[in-house]
Amino acid sequence: MSEKLIIDLKKCESRTPLDVQCSYKHHPANNGINALLEKIRFALICRKCKTAPCITACPRKALEKVDTGWGGEQVLKRADMLCTGCGTCAIACPFGTVYTEIAAFVDDVCDLCRGRLKNNEKPLCVRTCKSGALDWQEIDAKQNKDMTEVFDGVVAKVAGGDLWEPFLPKSQKASG
Repeated sequence: MSEKLIIDLKKCESRTPLDVQCSYKHHPANNGINALLEKIRFALICRKCKTAPCITACPRKALEKVDTGWGGEQVLKRADMLCTGCGTCAIACPFGTVYTEIAAFVDDVCDLCRGRLKNNEKPLCVRTCKSGALDWQEIDAKQNKDMTEVFDGVVAKVAGGDLWEPFLPKSQKASG
């Protein structure tokens, strides 16, 4: 088992960026965790429409479906440098699951604070998160029905476990 970033979605307001510090110095906004949170929400909350009206509505072609590696499932991905934040995708989404407020349109990246980890320090966002939505600990997400590893080293703690079952990777559906 290795240490992972745990994001408790119950403690994150759905349309509000987390108020944390970020150590990612290569981007002026320094909010890689909020970009990561957007990707998690796309992976877990997006209804994955076959017709995807959000994609066709985007005037800049900034949205696309990409493979998750979870047995053919696809999730929505935003090409951050193409997105202007116009909100057309959010208007077109029939389920209201596209939030334009989550992250700025320019590319923000979370590198899980690799430099801090080398010094045995927790990621800066975890250290500065006042809501308790972020944690850094050794965990096996497969052993907890309320958690799913959505990206390498990033675990989402979801509300109710089984309530989120349709959004989990097929490998976890079978084993859960």
